[in-house]
Amino acid sequence: MQNQVEQYRFNTNERREILQFVRRVIQCRLLGIEPPVIPDNPKLQELGSCFVTIRFKGALRGCIGNIGAAEPLGNNLRRNALNAAFHDPRFPELEMEEFDNIKIEVSILTPMRQISSPEQFILGKHGILLEMAGHHAVFLPQVPGEQHWNKEETLCALSEKAGLDTFAWQNPNCKFSVFEAEVFDENTTIN
Repeated sequence: MQNQVEQYRFNTNERREILQFVRRVIQCRLLGIEPPVIPDNPKLQELGSCFVTIRFKGALRGCIGNIGAAEPLGNNLRRNALNAAFHDPRFPELEMEEFDNIKIEVSILTPMRQISSPEQFILGKHGILLEMAGHHAVFLPQVPGEQHWNKEETLCALSEKAGLDTFAWQNPNCKFSVFEAEVFDENTTIN
């Protein structure tokens, strides 16, 4: 698994380039002009998946992504940037007046792997997917820390997010998968 995780690591320059690309994708849509070309990085040509999170003055403003790799990572970054800014059903579309006050965070995901029980979930290291009876929900690895949740609180919140009872995660029919993420944002990468 370690070699697989290393494939999803990016150095400071690559992180900066990705964040600038994502910001430019959003800006081009707001301006109604052609989107930028995907940066020339071999890692962005490989199948990959990500989440793009947008914060406006510190508050969540959009977060969209996918957990399965079905397209080159560069295309997935572009798609999720647009979806987070303009198609997150929890928020209205981002407007030009907000653009200068947003901060972008990118989470590049490793492939999912199923675990046999929630005890194998490592808080702060793993993102987690819960699936049961046609319901599902996912948390990125950073979510429990942002919410100051312990492991049980995380699993309870995940159950509720899936539309299930708070303690559904204890049901033996509940399935879990975990993944890791390379997470970086404009607050710490671009200075």
